[in-house]
Amino acid sequence: MTGFVSFVSSGPGDPELLTLKAVARLQAADAVLFDDLSSGPILGHARAGADLVGVGKRAGRASPKQDHVSRLLVDYAATGARVVRLKSGDCGLFGRLEEETTALDAAGIGYEIIPGVTSASAAAAAAGIPLTRRLTARRVQFLTGADVTGGLPEGLNWTALADPQATTVVFMGKRTFGAMCKELVAHGLPATTPALLAEAVGHPEQTLTRTTIAGLAEKLAEGPGTLPGLILYGPLAGEE
Repeated sequence: MTGFVSFVSSGPGDPELLTLKAVARLQAADAVLFDDLSSGPILGHARAGADLVGVGKRAGRASPKQDHVSRLLVDYAATGARVVRLKSGDCGLFGRLEEETTALDAAGIGYEIIPGVTSASAAAAAAGIPLTRRLTARRVQFLTGADVTGGLPEGLNWTALADPQATTVVFMGKRTFGAMCKELVAHGLPATTPALLAEAVGHPEQTLTRTTIAGLAEKLAEGPGTLPGLILYGPLAGEE
């Protein structure tokens, strides 16, 4: 008997940003494997008696290995269980979704992917700004600020990242933004380019810091802090 896995995007943390389909899957699940940022009130939608298993990974903390998470998904589904893999933000963005679907494919287990509100959209909404604007913010680009070692990824397209008419959103970049800022300025982006640091988006402790890329690099050099955050820079980032 083989079960089924629903990859559910939980959004940035505010349970009111869950989709109706996400809530329905949580209410029907026999087991929920959840990320750290998907815990708290969101788990209140899980049905009574469901197994709740924390498998989240956070920088600088002891975390389950990816192979272990994938194996848990397969093992639960192999019992015939309805499994929810609850991921923060949108599960298709920097969430290692493909590694988990590959494990399920290899085991012959069916699954579905339920999209959700990415923290980039939630951060812009919280700041009261759009992500794009005709003529002045002609495109938006997402990137991760950390590779598997925690360092700044190699091979980044600095010409694109230094485009003054783009909105750029950096996920997991608080620890590496100092190095990133140096490269951006070296590739022609003014140090005065507006920047927004959005921390704990969708949670009660949410904070928004408006500054410049140089100012943000200086602030983060003092210490990245413990709150999860993303960085948004470009022509719209300094607006209120």
